[in-house]
Amino acid sequence: MTTIVLFGGPSDERHVSVASAQAIARTLGDPLCWFWAPNGAVHDVAPNDLLAHQRPFELDFVPTRPAIFPDIEQALDTLPVEDPVFLLALHGTGGEDGHLQRLFEKRRIPFTGSGSEASELAFDKGTAKARVQGKVRTAESRIAKGNLREVVEDMFTRHERLVLKPLAGGSSRGLYFVARGDELPNVDIPYIVEQFVSGRELTVGVMDGDDGPIPLPVIEIEVDPGHAFDYLGKYLGKGTREICPANIPDALRDEAQRTALAAHTALGCEGYSRSDLIAGEDGVYFLETNTLPGLTSSSLVPQMLRTLGIDFRQFLERQLELARARVSPSTMPAAAR
Repeated sequence: MTTIVLFGGPSDERHVSVASAQAIARTLGDPLCWFWAPNGAVHDVAPNDLLAHQRPFELDFVPTRPAIFPDIEQALDTLPVEDPVFLLALHGTGGEDGHLQRLFEKRRIPFTGSGSEASELAFDKGTAKARVQGKVRTAESRIAKGNLREVVEDMFTRHERLVLKPLAGGSSRGLYFVARGDELPNVDIPYIVEQFVSGRELTVGVMDGDDGPIPLPVIEIEVDPGHAFDYLGKYLGKGTREICPANIPDALRDEAQRTALAAHTALGCEGYSRSDLIAGEDGVYFLETNTLPGLTSSSLVPQMLRTLGIDFRQFLERQLELARARVSPSTMPAAAR
């Protein structure tokens, strides 16, 4: 089978996607690389051109070759190779929310990561929290769709501080921490307004193994005063540090891993995922699950793999094996058969 690394996409997380694709291409050597441009066109990219791109987290990737397809659907309908398997280096809207996964499933083309149902479910933070309710501890939250001030004022009757996050999205873009009296952001997209839980910021990956999903080592995010684990903190190292494995008591480590594993299972994730958590005074709180977390050289899941001694190439090859198994009729969603 021919591996095609698909990266870019229509979301504002395509910078991270480019960096993930660079790490994958560097590891696999010479895979086919397709850039899904913001305008929808698909470009064939030489791995050397991809690897030559500097400062991927800050600068847009501009392909040197003209587009080979006007859109992703035509690309999938007229694949120029036999027996392809897509290694998804995509993040955010369009690539991680189930839409693209549904296109693959309809055509029975193997791809890495979770299927369309789990991807769609996990991408909507409100729906994801509803699905894991009762299986993990969650903070109180409400959805704001055009009534942010009303929702915030109601939440402030019960909580001192709140966290405001886009309902669908990742890479910590559009993240706000607010206290009573703070000016609210001017936003025009749905937001989830969540009780702020004071505690240690943890994140845990889960990877599907031969005998089912297994939790990866816990990472603790240390944040300097006046900073947040936002885009600048995650990818440019502004005011944050990632400790892997986390220097925490064994009981807390075990609870965090159980929480991530429970979320992975409840949401129906496949291949791998990463769940963000807060260790409060009364236990570990689930925040959200990423079904296609970053795979850049500095991303969290690769750090966890290195701690376990799992080679990144070995991890990618395992994901490709799972993707190939997806095309079996017994594993396809009924609507895609």
